[in-house]
Amino acid sequence: MAARILEGKVFAAQIKDSLKSEITVLREVNGINPGLAVIIVGEDPASKVYVSNKHKACEELGIYSEVIRLPENVSKQELLERIEQLNNDKIIHGILVQLPLPSHIKADEKEIMNRINPDKDVDGFHPINVGKLGIGEEFLVPCTPHGCIKMLELAQIPISGKRAVIIGRSNIVGKPMFNLLLARNATVTVCHSRTENLAEITRQADILVAAIGKPRFVTKDMVKHGAVVIDVGINRIAEKKLVGDVDFEQVKEVAGAITPVPGGVGLLTIAMLLHNTVKAAQAMCGKNSERI
Repeated sequence: MAARILEGKVFAAQIKDSLKSEITVLREVNGINPGLAVIIVGEDPASKVYVSNKHKACEELGIYSEVIRLPENVSKQELLERIEQLNNDKIIHGILVQLPLPSHIKADEKEIMNRINPDKDVDGFHPINVGKLGIGEEFLVPCTPHGCIKMLELAQIPISGKRAVIIGRSNIVGKPMFNLLLARNATVTVCHSRTENLAEITRQADILVAAIGKPRFVTKDMVKHGAVVIDVGINRIAEKKLVGDVDFEQVKEVAGAITPVPGGVGLLTIAMLLHNTVKAAQAMCGKNSERI
């Protein structure tokens, strides 16, 4: 039997549809429109495409979107001051600094990201939000792993009690994915570059998440028959050719369900960014009502 293809556009559309009613309530009941500000520094072509896609997605739902373009040679201090202005801007509920940053401020990336108010940290990277996730108090969660979880839930794929294996331990995907799966009662193993007998471990997975940035790394012999395979990788192997971390053509022969690349998890990442922006706006309404 052929694997079920988990198309990102289907689940992203469902997430966006559910957000429409929440945005309507925010406007009509609370008198606010969720607002997202994205800061892009320099002229990195891929970053410009990502920012444009985020802006279009906001417009689609009627979320206020502000793109702040700063020159390649902007100083760290100027960037931090711009973030602080957005922290204090009441019409902005979510702030995102598009990575990568130029080389002269790349070493200061952590300081720059940590300057974002954690209540507006729609990437979910601030230590306060990372800590909340770690103790099971999900607030603003990194968009890509959260999108993977939402997809599993919308696809009605059981998580509780299942054996999940994650390949990759990054702060952006691997570690938050571990916490999200654990909170939903999966038994979770995290593998990485130092893991021995990797294939033996991955073959035990009911849910296998690949997030290592190596094209077609996961092959058929590494996957349990009927497993759900989530491919987070996006690797450019030619000018117009993108592939994931999973050898899709091979693995779909044994998997029960699999995400394609492109057209899979990436579309859910933007949907969850919108979700976080709306959630941040809702939280701000709650704080304002507490002060009244």
